Amino acid sequence: MSDYDYDLFVIGAGSGGVRAGRMSAGFGARVGMCEDMRVGGTCVMRGCVPKKLTVYGSSFHDEIEDAQAYGWSVDASTAKLDWGHMIAKKDAELQRLEDVYHSMLKNAGVDLLNGRGKLVDAHTVDVDGKTVTADKILVATGGWPSNPDIPGIEHVISSNEALDLKVLPERMVIVGGGYIAVEFAGVFSGAGVQVTEIIRAPNILRGFDEDVRDHLRQEMTKKGVNILSDTTIEAIEKTSDGYALKLGDGSSLETDLVMYATGRSPKTANLGLEELGIELDRKSAIVVNEQYQTSVPNIYALGDVTDRVNLTPVALGEGMVLAHSLFNNNPGVMDYDNIPSAVFSHPPIGSVGLTEDQAREKGDIDVYVSRFKPMKHTLSGRDEQALMKLIVDQKSDRVVGLHMVGPDSPEIAQGYAVAMKAGATKADFDSTVGIHPTAAEEFVTMRNKTR
Repeated sequence: MSDYDYDLFVIGAGSGGVRAGRMSAGFGARVGMCEDMRVGGTCVMRGCVPKKLTVYGSSFHDEIEDAQAYGWSVDASTAKLDWGHMIAKKDAELQRLEDVYHSMLKNAGVDLLNGRGKLVDAHTVDVDGKTVTADKILVATGGWPSNPDIPGIEHVISSNEALDLKVLPERMVIVGGGYIAVEFAGVFSGAGVQVTEIIRAPNILRGFDEDVRDHLRQEMTKKGVNILSDTTIEAIEKTSDGYALKLGDGSSLETDLVMYATGRSPKTANLGLEELGIELDRKSAIVVNEQYQTSVPNIYALGDVTDRVNLTPVALGEGMVLAHSLFNNNPGVMDYDNIPSAVFSHPPIGSVGLTEDQAREKGDIDVYVSRFKPMKHTLSGRDEQALMKLIVDQKSDRVVGLHMVGPDSPEIAQGYAVAMKAGATKADFDSTVGIHPTAAEEFVTMRNKTR
């Protein structure tokens, strides 16, 4: 038994911190944790979970239209979303989930302190005036929306506030081209808002496969989202009717609400990191090695606060690796290859592995692309196309990239991620019997190379 209050103290009760704390306690460690916001972190309380619930809710208008086309006696023209009702239901679900998190930590034997933690020294944390000591300390404070410094930026909301709006605006501008921006563009457009998405780049979703980017943009435009490329906002002025945006080309744009989704920054300010000599990179992310050690050996960090692969399942995986290493005598490293990802846009994206451009940088490849109308819409008549794409390394025949835009894409990509993790080749895909009729079978029936 050490002289410290805890064997491990975790600053931040989000996905990575909770997983590391719970598992460490399960291995016999004395664990403490602090959180100054809601337990569950960004994903559960301010991100993936509430966002996907609103994605579901905003999709029903299309479903009603499709049902009408199939012969159901419903009137899509009068269908209207009670946004406040959906937000109230969402809030009730978040409360249920937070209660579950509290119970899990309590049952695991983790002491949870309500308050903001700040490092005092290598073994001491101050939690709103209460001092605790620990042999090892984990910083898992995640990230936070970041906005540019322009006149009027105080008038905008972020994804945090977007999930708590009580009423919907008629017009809305969403600034940014990343996955958060395109997801919320789909949510609010589906809910009946006139959405304009402003991006300073030529296209949305930088870092994704080019075919995926182009395809999703086309589908979003069909659904009524107005995407303005190569456009910047110089200033935001509050008016009697809403807001006037001064654009970089000198023109202006009027709207009722402005949401910025231009990026997230590691939440490292005022944690005492610099005072202890903990190294930060140019984005203020905590620098760690493969074992999640900072430049102070007994202080660790993982998840979005390290700004490496900012996905909830990655933080969970890192938390498990760290707990095993520190308290189960089972050191290991996280494998960051072939991490599947999803964008819950309208329609959604599922993706595993390399983009076409990334794969070409590594060697010669074969590319297979299929575009088709989902079977559901052969009767509904909806003007929507699905995209499926395979990228194959010529030398090894391994499938190194798999991308899909269309219904159920994330669910389909998750299954194929297992095969790719196991090293599946194009020959393995070709010899697999498809399930007919499904969209997923297209991945095992692609025979003709596109390029």
